[in-house]
Amino acid sequence: MDPVPRTPPPLAPPPPLDALAALARAAAHPAAAPCRCADECVGVLADRDDGTVVRHGDLVAKAHAPGTDPAAHRVRLALAAHRDVAGVLLPPLPLPRSGADVLAGRPVTVWPYGPPVDPADPDAAPWEEAARLLALLHRTPPPPGHADRLPAMRAPVKAALAVDRMRRAAPDHPATATVLDAWRTVPADPGPYRLLCHGDFHLGQLVRSAPAGPWRLIDIDDLGLGDPAWDLARPAAWFAAGILPPEVWSRFLGAYQEAGGPAVDGDPWGRLDVPARALTVQTAALALAKSTAERRPLDEVEEVMIDTCARIAGRRTG
Repeated sequence: MDPVPRTPPPLAPPPPLDALAALARAAAHPAAAPCRCADECVGVLADRDDGTVVRHGDLVAKAHAPGTDPAAHRVRLALAAHRDVAGVLLPPLPLPRSGADVLAGRPVTVWPYGPPVDPADPDAAPWEEAARLLALLHRTPPPPGHADRLPAMRAPVKAALAVDRMRRAAPDHPATATVLDAWRTVPADPGPYRLLCHGDFHLGQLVRSAPAGPWRLIDIDDLGLGDPAWDLARPAAWFAAGILPPEVWSRFLGAYQEAGGPAVDGDPWGRLDVPARALTVQTAALALAKSTAERRPLDEVEEVMIDTCARIAGRRTG
């Protein structure tokens, strides 16, 4: 699989954080009500090239990635608000009357704040709950009026973009050829499936809908129709690379199958092999691009993903 993705549009400047913070405050306190939110409940949660998120009290405001397709974004946002997926996706909140839905050329949305997975407590990670949510999403028919408008989920495109980024950022890195060799083993056709998919599943895409409430999936930017096996690809790749323990992978996959998830059948790797290879390549490519830009060596996990690419490509690492 070696498609040449379209040249991404020039990056828009990051949205002014004070403007995004003001929008979050206006949404949290309509009619200019006084703010009594604790300091720890107000601040920047993320400020990356794929999105900026500011929290204010019980909600967050997000400026989506530069170059976001406005039409596709509106369809994805409408899906997240639809009652058919209310038990799977965290629903958006209305923007304040004084707030614009675009900031510095980037779509802006408002969402309930939900406590995320605690990265310091991996044993408590909700793998089974995540698997059941994915199975429910994959089994949900596109709501009426959405099937013909929903874009393709973006997981295969993101893998191609990661490889393109690596080519530009780290053309001379000694591991780049290894990653490209692994990439050439990935077929170009993502398959004929047209089921609802998240498009970028990992544990960071889970929050509780309340402090002790049920888990929900967040982040609509890659949502769409496609092959649901791609939503299982990252845990599958981690398991194949030896990063995710076998017992955790077994719990995750077992919960997905018990919930009737359609992405796998009796031989799960018959469906998971290609997406897992693609996600391995994507992770390794981004590691090379970022480490080169930051002028640092690869860390241990990044080295593991490069080594896994070498195994995929049949190359010798020694």
